[in-house]
Parts: sequence; structure tokens; C-alpha cells
Amino acid sequence: MYLTKESDHDYRFGDYGPKYLTVGPRVDLGVVVITPGEAHPCHKHERQEESFLALEGECAVYVDGERVLLQAGDYLRCEPGESHLFRNESSSNFKAVFIKAPHLEEKDSVYIDWEPGQPFPR
Repeated sequence: MYLTKESDHDYRFGDYGPKYLTVGPRVDLGVVVITPGEAHPCHKHERQEESFLALEGECAVYVDGERVLLQAGDYLRCEPGESHLFRNESSSNFKAVFIKAPHLEEKDSVYIDWEPGQPFPR
């Protein structure tokens, strides 16, 4: 058994960004806070799927260049190979649970040089 509390873990950037509650052995799970105006760069995972359950606020997510508005209560799953970029275009924090599966020892993220408004590379 593994039991933890969210408050026992730290956000990467003080009071925002991702924080992992568990890394492996089968999944990676955490919470992310994205502040107003903040963006997480476009990336994809080659072998992992990544899922998000929005808890608070709203955030624009660009999946393979297509804008999706993720709001509290929404669930989004990005398949391996689907790129995703998060950009908080609202005036309040966005908070979500994220799950990456399966857990991998090696890094699986591939960053893509793309911003909304540009043609999406195919």
C-alpha cells in the first residue's frame, strides 16, 4: 500500500506548476496548477498516454493544434503521439490531476516548436 497527502508534496515553482504524488511503479500521478497567462510548451509522449481531470478553473489545451477548452469536471486523455500544449487564457488559476501511464524509467517527452496561431506541423 502507498498512501500520501497532496500537502506533503511541493509544486515545481513554489505555488504552481506540476507536483508528483507518485512516480511509478505502474503510473505517474500528480497535480498541476497553471496560473493566468502561463503556458506549458507543446510536447508529446512517445509511449505514454497522459490524462487530465480538471478540478478548478479552465484552460485552453491544444491537442495536435486543435483548441479544446478544459473546464472543472472535464476529463481529457491524450494518446501516445498526440501533442498537447496548455495555455491558461483565463484570469484565475487552473488546477488538474494528471496521470501518465505506463510509468517509464526513461524520459518520454518530446518537445515540439509550435505555438497557437502557427500552422501545426504534420
